[in-house]
Amino acid sequence: MPSSSSVPVRNRRRKPRFTGLIKPHEAFPAIARLDRRMNERTYGRRLGPQADAALVRLSTAANHSVLWMGLGAGLAATGARGRRAAVRGLGTLAVASAAANLLGKGLFGGDRPAADVLPLVRRLRRYPTTPSFPSGHSASAAAFATGVALEWPAAGLVVAPVAGAVMYSRLHVGAHWFSDVVGGAALGVGLAVLGRWLVPSPPGPAPDVPAGPPTDVPALADGEGLFVVVNTSAGSGRLLKEDPLEVLRRDLPRARVHVLAEGDDLRELYDRAAHGGAVGSGGAAGPGTESDDVRPAVALGISGGDGTVSTAAAAAREHGLPLVVLPGGTLNHFAKAADLTSMSATVDAVRTGSGVSVDVAELRVDGEDPLTVLNTFSLGIYPELVSQRERAEKRLGKWPATVWATSRVLRSAAPLRLSVDGVVGSYWSFFAGVNKYVPQNLAPVERVRLDDGVLDVRTGRAEKRYSRARLFLETVAGGGASSLAQRVQPLERHLAVDSWTTPDLALRFGDGEPHDPVILAHDGETLEIDGDRVVDATLTMVRGGLRVYAPTDPAAG
Repeated sequence: MPSSSSVPVRNRRRKPRFTGLIKPHEAFPAIARLDRRMNERTYGRRLGPQADAALVRLSTAANHSVLWMGLGAGLAATGARGRRAAVRGLGTLAVASAAANLLGKGLFGGDRPAADVLPLVRRLRRYPTTPSFPSGHSASAAAFATGVALEWPAAGLVVAPVAGAVMYSRLHVGAHWFSDVVGGAALGVGLAVLGRWLVPSPPGPAPDVPAGPPTDVPALADGEGLFVVVNTSAGSGRLLKEDPLEVLRRDLPRARVHVLAEGDDLRELYDRAAHGGAVGSGGAAGPGTESDDVRPAVALGISGGDGTVSTAAAAAREHGLPLVVLPGGTLNHFAKAADLTSMSATVDAVRTGSGVSVDVAELRVDGEDPLTVLNTFSLGIYPELVSQRERAEKRLGKWPATVWATSRVLRSAAPLRLSVDGVVGSYWSFFAGVNKYVPQNLAPVERVRLDDGVLDVRTGRAEKRYSRARLFLETVAGGGASSLAQRVQPLERHLAVDSWTTPDLALRFGDGEPHDPVILAHDGETLEIDGDRVVDATLTMVRGGLRVYAPTDPAAG
């Protein structure tokens, strides 16, 4: 058997069947001279066998973008900023790779340099047979690095040397000319910058502002005049939860406190307290909580989740009293938006008489008495989507949990026939938030203010072709799809998610034909509408409709 040194060198390269139209190495003599000069310098550089082998492995690792997908996964694991950087980097890479390999090589192309003169340790096991200009590896490397840097400059500084090494490796192993690498890099950087303009990064944290304009509320230094209902079952799954009864005993000892018991009518409790009636001990917070001389409450309070907070808000509005919200539930969307992130923040506001005026919405169904809505109103898959997302959020993070929940819920979803402001359509999902929500997608998460004065409507339309797939893809893209549509107007008509703001909505269910029961969800509560009749519902904003004890200095929350 012959020794390895006597084995003849075999050129593993096959001549490309097609080498492009313009062929810059033939069409432009100056480029050809530059490429030959740089090729000779690179081939003559001796870095040593270990460095040669490392560059071959690096160049191979970048095949099919495997290297960049691995780096993207690592970035995504670091948190929300890393996920944004990974998404932009990999998204830009996909566009740049397609532009280089499908368009650039066909339009330009040209023959690749010969690598037969290189030592074996510097050669790829299998050389590409596609046209040469531009370098797809360089376009992908530059696109990924630039995309990451645009979202997270510090991470971009880490990725940039790896991208530069990949680009140089294509020269070192003889896979490309110098102009191929420069052209590919320019293409990747240019597409990353263009992508940033078309799909800008989500805005950073908004300036911390009060939830609403200041309003007059009485200062209750020791809690006298305050009636609070505590739902002790709310938030039972939360770790390190503050005990509302302990907080009230310690900080507001003269407040009247009622522990919600099975069979209690929450609204009736508030009505009696507002008129000065006794409501029973129910687990009073301290001595003297109940007495024979009971005076009307000057403020109503609640410790519980969003559903009970909504009922308390309706009672406070009817009796013209301010509301005290102790964030004791598992989900406290309203308390968070009002800067009441801890019970101590609420206590401080009650003691000092700090309050804000916030918007609410009124929901009327078939002319019945209005229901107060503090957070959201929804139909279709939205309630289940949010439930699934919140279960997975701690494990996956918000964006991955939203994508997972959307794919899971859409599989078995059925569209809902609905008239919105007189226009009939089919919807996968219908959402209306009280004030503006972020982000701009099908399942928004939170609000910055509570005094915008509008309903923030998001719908997932079911009439368009492949609307189920479109809805999923737009959820994956987050707010990027709507941002892109704003800049490229013709794309807007292809989106499955519509969004707008309005002060009121008029809805109609059914058109005289029997239909499946419709579930209306609002603030964690549900209302079922029969399927054998036409039902009209309205949702109307009420600006400044509720006074809430809350800090007027957001930092105090």
